Amino acid sequence: MVKNSNSDNRPDTASLNAASWRRRDIFFIFLAFLILLTFLILPPQAGLSPAGQRALGIFSLALVLWVTNALPLSITGLLVIALIPLLQVMRADQAYSFFGNSAVFFILGAFIMASATIKSGLSKRIALAILTHFSASPRLLVFGILITCGFLALIIPEHAVAALMFPVVGTIALSLDLQLLEGQYGTVLFLAMSWGSVIGGVGTLLGGARAPLAIGLLKEAFGQSISFWGWSKIALPMAALSLIAAYCLLIFGFNFNLVDVKPARRKLEEELQGIGPMSFAEKKVLIILITTILIWIFFNHRLDLAMISLLSAVSLFVARVIGWDDVNDYVNWGVILMYGGAIVVARAVDQTGAARWIAQQLLSGTRFSPLWTIGIFSLFSFLLTEGISNVACVAIILPIGFSLCQTKAINPLAMVFAVAIPAGLPFILPMGSPANAIAYSSGYYEIGEIFKAGLILHICCWIIFLILVKWYWPLVGVSL
Repeated sequence: MVKNSNSDNRPDTASLNAASWRRRDIFFIFLAFLILLTFLILPPQAGLSPAGQRALGIFSLALVLWVTNALPLSITGLLVIALIPLLQVMRADQAYSFFGNSAVFFILGAFIMASATIKSGLSKRIALAILTHFSASPRLLVFGILITCGFLALIIPEHAVAALMFPVVGTIALSLDLQLLEGQYGTVLFLAMSWGSVIGGVGTLLGGARAPLAIGLLKEAFGQSISFWGWSKIALPMAALSLIAAYCLLIFGFNFNLVDVKPARRKLEEELQGIGPMSFAEKKVLIILITTILIWIFFNHRLDLAMISLLSAVSLFVARVIGWDDVNDYVNWGVILMYGGAIVVARAVDQTGAARWIAQQLLSGTRFSPLWTIGIFSLFSFLLTEGISNVACVAIILPIGFSLCQTKAINPLAMVFAVAIPAGLPFILPMGSPANAIAYSSGYYEIGEIFKAGLILHICCWIIFLILVKWYWPLVGVSL
């Protein structure tokens, strides 16, 4: 038995790390409230109303707490909901009403549908069925993992895809006798899992929380909305081209010995056979899921997306596919609570003119074309999402972008895509996405090993994005 390193006289490093993290969190919480207090006691700034200055203080507090994660994202969301009426930025009934935004209920229904897909075993069956057809060679296996994760992330949230695929990829690595931090094939397999989940997650409204939030902010600010197909026709080409770029980087950007993957193929086939024929519960989930997507695509002009999402979630309970305990296990209630705070603070900085004031301060005197304005916001979103939650990234950047749309006559639909799509594409740091964190927890690579490849992928995706903005968006009716 290995002796515990903490049994000698050296200090317990885990305890020290926990203590330092607590001190760090306390520091940033103190800093956030200090910044808020500064905005409250400063004389009104030129061009900024007193209510706008208070809203900007709350926005700054949320920015610090969301970026540093000193408080859970959901708790910060609740805090700003309380502060806005407390500091008389809005009436209490106004502030609380924004929590009823349709985006909140859309993502709630989507989470419930995802929980049914995972619990029934349908998602695992799909994953194994695809992987067994892409396991004839080492490079094809990498492609199979990337495509499988990308496809699944179109219908269930990316973090759920990564959690589902992690043991599958782990089994493949063990069957190939891959050692931790030895060779790069293990690194490539787990990066294929995380990158595939992340990239696929931007393709539809079901892949993550950032897109419904952005659409909710758009509806609050401009009274416009984006349909399920309206989002996908812009985002799917971006996802497809980004997956191609990711595959090229995985194959040509890492040096790995070509190994015999026959053991992995046999293991995958055994697992697929082990789960048996499709169950009645899986069939019911599949029918409800396909029906829901078809209704979203073809009837979105008549039926609200959130309403369809909620009715589909209810139908899963009626069909006895899931119970409430299953929902509690899979639904990320924290994200839903953060939604409310993000929408409220975004609306507050917009209504009070604070967002317009920020845009004027940052970009006054600049004469960027609409294309380069969209490009700058997308680049900022690409960079910021590596360090914070992609939902927080949208909540921070999009209100400023919307204000700029009003002053520079830019299409707000274009700004939604420019912020929300890049915000869903972190490739390097574990804090950027749960999928990255799950892959990093495998122990097969260190951040320094993948930093260069992740940075190159960011650059490739930004170039792809700009090309699509310039030549593809006008073809599908999205002008700048």
